[in-house]
Amino acid sequence: MSKKIVITGGAGFVGSSLAIYLKTTYSSYQIYALDNLKRKGAHLNLHRLADNGVIFVHGDIRNKEDFESFPQDIDFVIEASAEPSILAGMDGTPDYLINTNLVGTINCLNFAKKCKAGFIFLSTSRVYPIKKIEEIAYIEQNTRFALANKQQLPGISSLGINENFPLDGYRSLYGATKLASELLIQEYNHFYNLPTVINRCGVLTGPWQMGKVDQGVVVLWMAKHFWKQKLAYLGYEGTGKQVRDVLHIADLLQLIDYQLHNFHLINGEIFNVGGGEQVSVSLLELTGFAQAITGNKIPVDQVKENRQADIRIYITDHSKVTKVTGWQPQYTVEQIVEDIYNWIKDYKHQLETVLK
Repeated sequence: MSKKIVITGGAGFVGSSLAIYLKTTYSSYQIYALDNLKRKGAHLNLHRLADNGVIFVHGDIRNKEDFESFPQDIDFVIEASAEPSILAGMDGTPDYLINTNLVGTINCLNFAKKCKAGFIFLSTSRVYPIKKIEEIAYIEQNTRFALANKQQLPGISSLGINENFPLDGYRSLYGATKLASELLIQEYNHFYNLPTVINRCGVLTGPWQMGKVDQGVVVLWMAKHFWKQKLAYLGYEGTGKQVRDVLHIADLLQLIDYQLHNFHLINGEIFNVGGGEQVSVSLLELTGFAQAITGNKIPVDQVKENRQADIRIYITDHSKVTKVTGWQPQYTVEQIVEDIYNWIKDYKHQLETVLK
């Protein structure tokens, strides 16, 4: 049965990957990609969308009028748009951040409500407060910080952070807008009977991500090694031992595919979605991977002082989503790094103006 799906942020990394995957997997589906093309490098995805039969709509989720060009019988809205920088708004001007990540989500919700469409929201692990994450018990190993087996806080174990981790405290303006959106989504689910699911994603990565310092670190690391430019370990004494779990975009696409076609099983749920402890890496370890695959060794500065919103360690416990759906990550860190390297190598002339 054919479906009509609107993907916001449709020319971004996640949005374009999802739009192309769905259209090539389900050729009868009508896939619409809405994007304002603000993010650097988004224009590179336009020909990819067109070549794969995705309908691109130049618009902005901040403007509710921009939804009027879509059919009114949309089956699903996938909210993948965001100002994704963890540092966004910290210069004292949070207007774009709030208008995009909160007001924009409200516009998406109202459109989904009007269409009686299912609503999938791509949230973030950054909804969890910084101070609480920094209170997680850890041990220092040769190449990374690691979770201690014994933890005092709820919602944290040797597997990582689960959905019961405390939410009280500051988390960054970016994280606050996403959490505020989550709260409204739950209200729409209950009072308007809007089918919804929330995916709190960790570090997503893979080909066609235009990585930079504050978002897309794995691609940034590979690009700097590829073009032999310097990097820096920022914070935590400049050791590079801070750790994140990472998730290949292809793994996320498999989960969303399942959710689209089994919505009755996951309606109203909130899931932590990430690579977990098995697919985690420190910056120091990432440097080793990048050196090995590119053959290039570059200077890496050491900055001891922490920045605002830095965290020492974040590992996703994806036990809940795995139990409910059977989904689990397939790509290893090594495979992720290799995939990104091959993409940069194959498209280096297009990418150097954005990534170099």
